[in-house]
Amino acid sequence: MSNLNAIEIKGLTKSYNGFTLENLDLTLPGGCILGLIGENGAGKSTTIKLILDMIKRDGGSVKILGRDNSAEIKMIKEDVGTVFDEVGIPECLNAVQVGKIMRGTFKRWNPVFYKGLLERLSVPIDKPFGKLSRGNKMKLGLAVAMSHNAKLLLLDEATSGLDPVVRDDVLDILNEFTRNEEHSVLMSSHIVSDLEKICDYIAFLHKGKLILFEEKDALLAEYGVIHCTAERLAELDPAAIKHKKITPYGAEAIVKRSAVPSGTEISPVSIEELFVQTTKGEVL
Repeated sequence: MSNLNAIEIKGLTKSYNGFTLENLDLTLPGGCILGLIGENGAGKSTTIKLILDMIKRDGGSVKILGRDNSAEIKMIKEDVGTVFDEVGIPECLNAVQVGKIMRGTFKRWNPVFYKGLLERLSVPIDKPFGKLSRGNKMKLGLAVAMSHNAKLLLLDEATSGLDPVVRDDVLDILNEFTRNEEHSVLMSSHIVSDLEKICDYIAFLHKGKLILFEEKDALLAEYGVIHCTAERLAELDPAAIKHKKITPYGAEAIVKRSAVPSGTEISPVSIEELFVQTTKGEVL
């Protein structure tokens, strides 16, 4: 882990008609991968656009690699690779032509690495971007984002549209990328299992508010699932229960492991399950 934080967000606020990203505090340590989880409209894309200074914040501060994101955006551009849900490449260009343009755009463009990524991800190199499948468009976007020696990748739904095998390849590539402690990734995705597999830190956004930010392993170690009778559940300390569901067939609860009696059988909880039950249903 690098001593320099890749991203430091303090008190970040942005209001639209009917939506407010409210007082967001978030830090991505260098050399780590942060998964940003939230329902549609939670503020994930807004957060990434604010980090990139694509939209102006109403309050707060954003630092990228120790530099204010609005004051030094030209310098920051070299150090940040981005992939959005819609990849912004002209439809008439093929992958080879894109590479030539990027070579003149980025000082540290690496054509050998780019060619290798295209081969590894099986991206057609002579087909115009507009003729590519959604999955191949995303793969080309990833190849571009990773081929100019960026220190930070910002990926907004970058694995959407990819089949499970290719998604797994992409996750492997991102893992390799962060083996260099100067490299970091912020990644939003609806596919929470991808984030659980790869991320060091997890952040839950819900209706514009950060409701949880934690190291993934610590989060999974803190919470678990128990299955028992409703009567047994009623005996537990209410403070131990994160969420409960009682049916005629028994009870299920997400609990803090440290707050239930020793000897209680506790199953692992998934990040997706924890997110869904934290933001929906009977939250205590």
